[in-house]
Amino acid sequence: MIYVFSVLFLLLGMLVNTLGTISLFRFPDVYTRMHGSTKCTTFGTISLSLGVIVYAIIRRFQTGEVRFSVLALHTAVVVAALLISNATGAHVLARAAHRSKAFPKNAVIDSLAERDERLLKEGFRR
Repeated sequence: MIYVFSVLFLLLGMLVNTLGTISLFRFPDVYTRMHGSTKCTTFGTISLSLGVIVYAIIRRFQTGEVRFSVLALHTAVVVAALLISNATGAHVLARAAHRSKAFPKNAVIDSLAERDERLLKEGFRR
């Protein structure tokens, strides 16, 4: 029964990662593409990792082998690194895209441009 949870997490992760890939081709500008792909790959990979962790914990208790505990621990470390690096990387890419004048399509409010104009008026340089 618990193997079913592991397989469900793996299938959910594959589905969400596939949706993230589709968002790269379907969304209109760099910001929405980055939003879709980053969010989907983060949650999809977390789901895949949960499937691996559940599988490793089951195998650890069934076989008593320590290598499955190491597998679960390594997977948890990967999830922590992914949570930090994915958000940080997306923020840096979005900031670089905005500085290179790739503005969002159909945007009503551009808070970053307003902030940059205010800082320029105050004498700060970008």
